[in-house]
Amino acid sequence: MVMTDLLKPEEIKKALDAFATEIFNPKKFFEMVGMKAMSAENVKKVFQVLDVDGSGFIEEEELKFVLKGFSKDGRDLTDAETKAFLQAADKDGDGKIGIDEFEALVHE
Repeated sequence: MVMTDLLKPEEIKKALDAFATEIFNPKKFFEMVGMKAMSAENVKKVFQVLDVDGSGFIEEEELKFVLKGFSKDGRDLTDAETKAFLQAADKDGDGKIGIDEFEALVHE
């Protein structure tokens, strides 16, 4: 499955363009690509696309490249953006984002 099976390419591009020079805000980004309006089941499908190593978690190393999961043109997150994203989503403090934590952040 690829991201464009789940989200509209034009919305992905618009959101990526918005954060090309602006500090990345995951909640705002997810809303711009249409994920906030998606069912929990479909948000979890997006998670599975972003979970590159298939571990069931998005670890800090994967988070840095999360925008590339939406489009190959996506930029890398800065270290500060990566840490802020992890802090916003990692509710149990284990240093990685589980599927339920991801879905909760999207629908927060």
